[in-house]
Amino acid sequence: MGRPMTGAIQDGVTRPMTAVRAAGFTKAAVRGSAFDPLGQSRGPAPPLEAKNEDSPEEKIRQLEKKVNELVEESCIANSCGDLKLALEKAKDAGRKERILVRQREQVTTPENINLDLTYSVLFNLASQYSANEMYAEALNTYQVIVKNKMFSNAGRLKVNMGNIYLKQRNYSKAIKFYRMALDQIPSVHKEMRIKIMQNIGVTFIKTGQYSDAINSFEHIMSLAPNLKAGFNLILSYFAVGDRDKMKKAFQKLIAVPLEIDEDDKYISPSDDPHTNLVIEAIKNDHLRQMERERKAMAEKYIMTAAKLIAPVIETSFAVGYDWCVEVVKASQYVELANDLEINKAITYLRQKDFNQAVETLKMFEKKDSRVKSAAATNLSFLYYLENEFAQASSYADLAVNSDRYNPSALTNKGNTVFANGDYEKAAEFYKEALRNDSSCTEALYNIGLTYKRLNRLDEALDCFLKLHAILRNSAQVLYQIANVYELMEDPNQAIEWLMQLISVVPTDSRALSKLGELYDSEGDKSQAFQYYYESYRYFPSNIEVIEWLGAYYIDTQFCEKAIQYFERASLIQPTQVKWQLMVASCFRRSGNYQKALDTYKDIHRKFPENVECLRFLVRLCTDIGLKEVQEYATKLKRLEKMKEIREQRVRSGRDGSGGSRSRREGSAGSDSGQNCSASSKGERLSVKLRALPGTNEPYESSSNKEIDASYVDPLGPQIERPKTAAKKRIDEDDFADEELGDDLLPE
Repeated sequence: MGRPMTGAIQDGVTRPMTAVRAAGFTKAAVRGSAFDPLGQSRGPAPPLEAKNEDSPEEKIRQLEKKVNELVEESCIANSCGDLKLALEKAKDAGRKERILVRQREQVTTPENINLDLTYSVLFNLASQYSANEMYAEALNTYQVIVKNKMFSNAGRLKVNMGNIYLKQRNYSKAIKFYRMALDQIPSVHKEMRIKIMQNIGVTFIKTGQYSDAINSFEHIMSLAPNLKAGFNLILSYFAVGDRDKMKKAFQKLIAVPLEIDEDDKYISPSDDPHTNLVIEAIKNDHLRQMERERKAMAEKYIMTAAKLIAPVIETSFAVGYDWCVEVVKASQYVELANDLEINKAITYLRQKDFNQAVETLKMFEKKDSRVKSAAATNLSFLYYLENEFAQASSYADLAVNSDRYNPSALTNKGNTVFANGDYEKAAEFYKEALRNDSSCTEALYNIGLTYKRLNRLDEALDCFLKLHAILRNSAQVLYQIANVYELMEDPNQAIEWLMQLISVVPTDSRALSKLGELYDSEGDKSQAFQYYYESYRYFPSNIEVIEWLGAYYIDTQFCEKAIQYFERASLIQPTQVKWQLMVASCFRRSGNYQKALDTYKDIHRKFPENVECLRFLVRLCTDIGLKEVQEYATKLKRLEKMKEIREQRVRSGRDGSGGSRSRREGSAGSDSGQNCSASSKGERLSVKLRALPGTNEPYESSSNKEIDASYVDPLGPQIERPKTAAKKRIDEDDFADEELGDDLLPE
């Protein structure tokens, strides 16, 4: 019979339908309908309902989105350092948020207002006010948040208000708000409570209430010890002078756990390439950098605390350092013990006890290479300062051999070679120091000095300009650049750099006199006078400056103004007769003959064998008509006769010791050459000396003659004015001896 048809009737019973509708088979298919399981014959779906952008709900949603974006932009601008833009964005967010609240109140009930958005807008605005140091506006905004009972946990913002009062140095209000915040924070938030208590302790230190600060820090160290609290506790005990408590606090500080991994974690235990790659990846990741920073901070606190308490916890600072060293050796900071010993040596240096410093540093000769190199570097520096270059070189070699990559050791070695005059070799050591540490400014400065000694001025200038880019306001570097330009015969650039130097050290008399010298060489006498006068104001004992000023007034026919400068020079050098002769000459040239006569008489009493003084006494007495003229003339003749006899003896001695007439003539020629040289010393300030007045000529006749500015008297001593040296502390030779040395503490 076979299987009956679907839906057929057999024996009066209809066969049940099978479940085939899900596959698209229906009864209509039997009647010839098309196969359409997805219902595509019904046509496309109706379009989506258009969004009504004018509806109040949509406007509120868009405005809320805009407020959130403004808050985010404000925070991003603050993190980028653009505080002004951050504040503008925060204000804009606040304005739009108030508009949003009004619109919500019109559409929905007040219960539907987004309090979290209002809180974040106000909090961000207060933070931006505080960042821009607008403390009054920040406090007002924080008060709005704190007083609103609808904001949960708003009380903790009183910590921020306390911080603002602390910045304003209103310490009593700062403590008040810290305590209010502490009362509103539950005990489960242990870390925040400890941080607030730490703020309270710091504020007590600023107000000088050390006992209250000690209570706060002791409580913190008993609950959750940390480095900052331990260090502040030591400071508080130091302020009250409690030695025993200082020791206990130092031991507590040493015992604070660092909670960082050991360095062994970053050493590969096997040759597994996968493990090595992982270790290489985490060797310098952010977590590792944070661990290094925490360890460096701990070492800094411990070293600073030890240096602070060591001189006061025992009878002497040496015993105190020994106690600190023993405590450190028994802790997890064993490597700091050697650094403390080196600090002990440096303390000896500050107390001018060089022998003890040397002995302390010599103890490190048998220690590990790093410590040995540091100690040897300092020993080399000490011996270099004492001009014991052999010992300095020996310890510099020891430092270099212990640590070839120590830039301080290489710099000191270069200094010892520089002192011996081997500039090429010194330059090699400085270059190696720079290769090891490009920020070693001492090596860069010294290599510039070395090139200057080798007359490689372009390379020297390049070094000093690089150094100027690093040390913008270094007076030494500015002077060296100016000096190199002067050696390169570029006075305009030299003057420009010296002007920068004066802006850094406006009271430096040597730099001012150098500027005066450069302007003088350029022919600008007025500018030269200005800077020489300023130099004289700050340091009125520089003979070269005094001489130039006196010569300037003589050249400008103001002899009476030159008198004060030459009188000061005679006070500085009372055994030099030339200054007193200059004073007398100024009196004479200004027409005050009586004062000039009295001055010459006083000079004659002090220097009875001075021929020039007697000659002018004779001339003055003759012109005035005094009776003493005969007495002075007799003395003058006697002195001239004695001088002639001495010269004859010298000539006869030369003639007797000479072999031939040619040698005698050569000797006579040299004597005449010397006389010519001596007579030319008076030619200065571009003014030439004309013929001297005769003995029988009237005295006034000399007033019409052209007189050299630095020339005192036609028959007086000749003055030789050397170039004004730069100030000693910025002189290149001084730097070769002093500034070449490296810092006491090597990197």
